[in-house]
Amino acid sequence: MGKIRQLPPELANQIAAGEVVERPASVVKELVENAVDAGATRISILVEMGGKKLIRVEDDGEGMDPSDARLALERHATSKIARAEDLEAIRTMGFRGEALPSIASVSHFMLRTRRREAESGTEIRVNGGIVASVTEAGMAPGTIAEVGDLFYNLPARRKFLKSDVAETTQVSRMATQLALAYPAIGFTLMSGPRQLLRCTPASSLQDRFYQLYGERPDLVPVAKDAGGLRIRGYVAALADQGPTRGVQQYFVNGRIVKDRTIAHAVIDAYAAATARERSPEAHLFIEMPPDAVDVNVHPTKAEVRFRHQSLVHEVVRRAVQDAIGGGGAPELRLAPPAATEPGAVNVGLPSLLSGWQPAAAWGAQGQGAQVGMPALQPPPMAGLPGAAAAPGVFPAGSLAEIALKPLIPLGQFRSTFIIAVDDDGVAIIDQHVAHERVLYERISARLTAGALESQRLLTPIIMEMPPAACSALHSHGDQLRRCGFEVDEFGAGSVRIDAMPALLSREQGMAALKALAEDLEGLGGAAPVHEHLKNMAATMACHAAVKANDPLTHEKMAHILEELRLTAYSTVCPHGRPVMLRISRREVEKNFQRI
Repeated sequence: MGKIRQLPPELANQIAAGEVVERPASVVKELVENAVDAGATRISILVEMGGKKLIRVEDDGEGMDPSDARLALERHATSKIARAEDLEAIRTMGFRGEALPSIASVSHFMLRTRRREAESGTEIRVNGGIVASVTEAGMAPGTIAEVGDLFYNLPARRKFLKSDVAETTQVSRMATQLALAYPAIGFTLMSGPRQLLRCTPASSLQDRFYQLYGERPDLVPVAKDAGGLRIRGYVAALADQGPTRGVQQYFVNGRIVKDRTIAHAVIDAYAAATARERSPEAHLFIEMPPDAVDVNVHPTKAEVRFRHQSLVHEVVRRAVQDAIGGGGAPELRLAPPAATEPGAVNVGLPSLLSGWQPAAAWGAQGQGAQVGMPALQPPPMAGLPGAAAAPGVFPAGSLAEIALKPLIPLGQFRSTFIIAVDDDGVAIIDQHVAHERVLYERISARLTAGALESQRLLTPIIMEMPPAACSALHSHGDQLRRCGFEVDEFGAGSVRIDAMPALLSREQGMAALKALAEDLEGLGGAAPVHEHLKNMAATMACHAAVKANDPLTHEKMAHILEELRLTAYSTVCPHGRPVMLRISRREVEKNFQRI
């Protein structure tokens, strides 16, 4: 007798259930998505013992007649698709016909449903995948699905469930995501007698977001329409000092997804503003033609595949970049260093340290008329007609739209903070962080266009460094030369410095090179060139900027504030620290009881 045999239908259903039903929260997801597809305007969810004892989902959707109700509990029975071509443009949440039979095979399941035009409904009870009864039922139009004793017939699966509190938390998180995805539907979630969620139907995403999260001044809205995509949502403000890795929720055509392309685009948008790696809080809703996304690539439909992945990445990146304040700063492609004759130096940034000249010297309204810098144009959006082959590296702050209003400096606090005012209130600016932001964008723009001005030393400097640091500097010689450094190995554990960037003093250059060696050693040789250059630009800007406890004249304070106003990302330094603290006029008046 052969070894291969066909599995009984009940066992096959239980195995299939393992792909669809991971825990109570996944049951809630499947049942609520069915309710959404049925046109529900209100959905009520009840769980007991985290959903292990009972899950009940009730909706006011279109319901089913008796024959459809029976078929809905058969595997691969669906009203959503009829032929293979239908899979190319899925518009519903469910479509495979797997959810109900899979859930019913691992629980005591009850389905009660009624169409609006029918006088009565149908009740079907299923125990472990076997239909126990089919009866007529009196009920309001819609559908009620009850899942009792989940995994009662699979004790090995049931023992892997978490505590009641942990499973309830997962159900609450899932219900919140579903409510966020469908603002027009009213949602309630009960855990036994406790109400965990209640949202009345909302007219917009903004209203639903407020219902769920309240006021969130630490988030900024995202809105962009490009390349056939419509993106809406909220992301962490650039200056927000929340967790480095915040909550991220992504929805594609109403479907909750986990997608690396979207997540990477969000990280990329923040990376354009700071050298500090950050994976911030984000809630993004993406709409696109159904045939542009494949939702049939994951058992629980948690992942999708985009037909034009690079287009999605670029539109999301630019949408987030616009939202956090860099929309006016087109990014530039990495250009090779300008060819120079042996012994010659490149034209550099004028007076980065000593030139506290008026901001107008950098170009009319900051429109890129810098000395020695060509007019720079943004590349077309990748994935769109005329797309550039590579994404940008550095934002050109001098091309940014002016978002920050002119600030009038009043003085310094402890020779570290500039106190300034405008019509909106009072601002306290960290002078080092603000100047660092300005220098970073200038250095970045210059590195993108070519190289920094280099100053050859009359007497070379010999610096002792750990062998790993010496090796890191040696392996990044090309990038260091673009930044104005000429460094060679000088025996074991030492390097010889023959030239430094003109913007750094001798002491600043030595400190910057030491910091660069540590950064390069940590970054590793496999990182892209633009990552190395970004870190180099941030390090040099930090060492060249004015420091805390440096007294500033009124003219120097005014210059820093004016230059800051023209940068692309005026709220944070390259390392992600906030530039200023704002106290609004309303706050001042409120504290003095004037309003």
